Amino acid sequence: MERQARIRRFGADISPYPALTRKSSAVLADRHFVTALARGLEVLACFRHGDRWLGNQELARRCSLAKSTISRLTHTLTRLGYLIHDKEQAKYGLGPAIITLGSSMLSRLDIRKLAHPKMQELAEFAQCWVSLGSRDRLSMISIDAVRGSKAVSFRLDSGSRIHLASSAMGRAYLSAVSQEERDELLQRVREQADVDVNRWPELRRGVVKALRDIRELGVCTSFGEWKQDINAIGIPVRPGGGLPPMVISCGAPAYMVSREFMLDSVRPRLIALANELEDSLGTRT
Repeated sequence: MERQARIRRFGADISPYPALTRKSSAVLADRHFVTALARGLEVLACFRHGDRWLGNQELARRCSLAKSTISRLTHTLTRLGYLIHDKEQAKYGLGPAIITLGSSMLSRLDIRKLAHPKMQELAEFAQCWVSLGSRDRLSMISIDAVRGSKAVSFRLDSGSRIHLASSAMGRAYLSAVSQEERDELLQRVREQADVDVNRWPELRRGVVKALRDIRELGVCTSFGEWKQDINAIGIPVRPGGGLPPMVISCGAPAYMVSREFMLDSVRPRLIALANELEDSLGTRT
């Protein structure tokens, strides 16, 4: 009954995806879309977990923009405090204005405070990494992560980025949004430069399977699909406050935590955790 209630609320559609064209999309047709602003934000998004300093050449490569364009963007972002410039290295790092934005966002996330101790309990039971994540462009970004005291070999710290279409966390997010949003995101995944054209059918099949999983199992799975030796499951949650869906996922190396243990023992606890959180937040229907 609990699983069926979650399915009805999120309303995952398991019909096959229509053929996706190579030409994108709603963004290109949106006359209100400010390209210059989008490019500036894309520069900031180039700083991945662990990146301290990036030069204009690397930023140009990651953004697929001309170096001259990147130079103007980094100059502007530095003047505004979103980047800092190290003259000796001729490279840029994230500036203090970013902290203000991040702190403001995290302060709204009541779910983060409520989820942390419950996530730690699950991590200790399963000896896994348990993460709370939110979508950022075509990745899921971990905003809180805990691990069991004996969990080793696999790290998913706060700030880590996870592939949207191949991970349990990303698939759980895709299962919770509308068909329109899902199609647009998958179109963008397909057009990513680092997605091998031969891999796209596999990614698409994985997402279609995830929509069946959320209906039949109450969670989405990724057994060796995001990373070859990682088993993981994920479940969407509604944080309230006008925020988009978030996801709690549980993952570990396959040699430590089997697929059967994930489904038989961890899955019911993950579902119960999500339901308890939404009861506390008043977002469960």
